[in-house]
Amino acid sequence: MPLWLPLLLFLARPLHDTVVQVSFTFPGLLTSPGGDTVYYNPARPLQLADFTASPHYHGHSGAISFTSFAYDGSSHLRHDTLQLHLFLQVFFVKSASWVLPEMAKASTLAHEQLHFDLTYLVAMRFRQKILALHLPADDYDSVIQYEYLESFREMNRIQERYDADTSSGAEGREQQAWAAQVKKWLEMAAGGLPIPALKSPV
Repeated sequence: MPLWLPLLLFLARPLHDTVVQVSFTFPGLLTSPGGDTVYYNPARPLQLADFTASPHYHGHSGAISFTSFAYDGSSHLRHDTLQLHLFLQVFFVKSASWVLPEMAKASTLAHEQLHFDLTYLVAMRFRQKILALHLPADDYDSVIQYEYLESFREMNRIQERYDADTSSGAEGREQQAWAAQVKKWLEMAAGGLPIPALKSPV
């Protein structure tokens, strides 16, 4: 079960109307072994040692993953074109994530990894939506921030549905169905294909 934190990073407004051109970078920041943040990287999945917060013995959760995504950006006016370069970050916060000692096992880790994967997929859908828009030069930042919040709501919905369907990983058949669906979505993202709306596979 995850927690999410919205992060809004504002961009400078252009001084006059012009054409807006957007590009995205997913920098694949490296995770420092001693740091508090795990940046999303398929080659570096979550590890049980990443869950460093003290467990909370309440509710039905055996673990909590604190994942989120954020964007930063820069702008450059070149003749009549405003070039926006946005940087996406998808991350997991160790000090806000925990696992009960009796739940520190591979199945728990697999369930939590899918939460991280879903956060990444929502971030890729945010990128997809922004690139498809014709942004107004006089208010592009507000449009981007609105779409970020809409994507954040989408993330909340799909994460909550995932936990509800799988009983936070306790339902094996439903967990397998979600794992198979998330794998397909990740393959689409890796292949540069459009990612459809994220829906429950069960």
